[in-house]
Amino acid sequence: MEAAGAGTSVAFGLLRPPGRAVTEVEGSEHVSDLHLDQIVSGITSGREDRDELGNLLLLRSRDVQLIHHRHEVFRDLEDPAVWSALRQFSDSVREVLSHLAQAREMRVVEQRQGWSLDAVAIYCAAVRSLAASLRDARLGSAGMLGFREFLDTYAGSDEFGRLDAETGECKAVLAGVSYCAQIAGPRVTVTRYAGEPDYSEEIQSVFARFRQGSVRSYLVEYRLWPGMTRVGEEILALVVRLFPEEFALLRNFAERHRNFFDPDVLRFFRELQFFTAYRDYIDPLTAAGLAFCYPEVDAQSREELVEHTFDLALAKKLITEGGNVVPNDYRLAQGERIFVVSGPNQGGKTTFARTFGQLHHLAALGLPVPGQRARLFLCDRIFTHFQREEDSSLLAGKLESDLLDMQRTLALATTASIVIMNEVFSSTSLEDARFLGAEVMRKLIGKNCLGVFVSFIDELASLAPSVVSMISTIVPGDPSQRTFKVVRGPANGLAYALAIAEKYRLTYPQLLERIP
Repeated sequence: MEAAGAGTSVAFGLLRPPGRAVTEVEGSEHVSDLHLDQIVSGITSGREDRDELGNLLLLRSRDVQLIHHRHEVFRDLEDPAVWSALRQFSDSVREVLSHLAQAREMRVVEQRQGWSLDAVAIYCAAVRSLAASLRDARLGSAGMLGFREFLDTYAGSDEFGRLDAETGECKAVLAGVSYCAQIAGPRVTVTRYAGEPDYSEEIQSVFARFRQGSVRSYLVEYRLWPGMTRVGEEILALVVRLFPEEFALLRNFAERHRNFFDPDVLRFFRELQFFTAYRDYIDPLTAAGLAFCYPEVDAQSREELVEHTFDLALAKKLITEGGNVVPNDYRLAQGERIFVVSGPNQGGKTTFARTFGQLHHLAALGLPVPGQRARLFLCDRIFTHFQREEDSSLLAGKLESDLLDMQRTLALATTASIVIMNEVFSSTSLEDARFLGAEVMRKLIGKNCLGVFVSFIDELASLAPSVVSMISTIVPGDPSQRTFKVVRGPANGLAYALAIAEKYRLTYPQLLERIP
């Protein structure tokens, strides 16, 4: 990559180290089950490149160096001055792109060229401003340091200097175009301005003495679309004839600088959105007191430790609605691989399973993850099986569908995979569910992969030393109240009984409701 007019190659990349080939891991079947689709939708909402950004947020990697590279860029953005400069730059580039998009829709050539000139002026100002802001900034990431070097070279190049100077010259010349429009019935006469009095200013001056506080405005509000009416087009055509040299300068400028946008500046803007969009999404959560951290990641070790983590999609919803978020901790010591989570319904078991999956997906993107501290394994794929309503349009029943899905997972899962199962086999009898659950668990244990198994079958928690039992807790002395905390602990044997009681509305609070 060569900076414009500089003759010097300066490599940079925010998303990955320059020249490093990165193989993205496959699989996105887990996205809906883990509510990652809600997270991606929230991050990309309102952005012009939302499809491109959304696809990027599904491309996980097992490359530790790439993830550290992105972490360092995020750390640079923690500097308020750097963050402010980059946000201002992003806003300016969006304005440039908006100008160019609107100009392409305009019928009148001169208006189209004028909007393009304004776009170049905004672009040049944005480049100069960002180069000045980053020049003395304390940057630490290879991505931002490489871009600063490129930007200094580009902003100081002869080519950019000529573009900036010609833009200023063209705008100054056009700013000197003044004309008078005289309207007499259907006839409009356009002449060069020759010092005639501006009656609008005179009228405002006369009536200023009668103004008393705020008054109702009777000014006409014109449409926001910058297109011209037919009368406006005719007036402009006459103005162009009156000022041929000025508009010839504009025409030549537009022709010579049709491709003014440096592709590497545009690439930086596109890549920057990955970082700023995620920051915009989580900033309200950090303002509410929730913690995010840069996880330690490892593509080999499966020992994990996470403190004060939470379901990101649920937290976003709760904070927006004024609710409270209950964080959880977990750890997987050496030799531990699978969590079996039991306990009463509506106690946070499914949320814990989703959180586990979200953490590994976000970590593999190089994003800060929910929690005060995290050490996470970089998996090759995430498989999920969540309880769903039976689809009457399918020929297979729910149990058969569950078995076929599980067969596929067991065939594709490797020792580097994560499998998350949420109350599968619930459509069959307890005895069958116990048998099938145990068989699936033994297969997963044999593959030595990580996983979460949410189940009311407590016996699964004691199948092997690699299985860790976790339970959702209740308020002491009041089993009807959930704490939404999921902690390590032996299964208490009541999960299935509670599930059956709740299913048939036989819990203590439900019985009280039925007593007159």
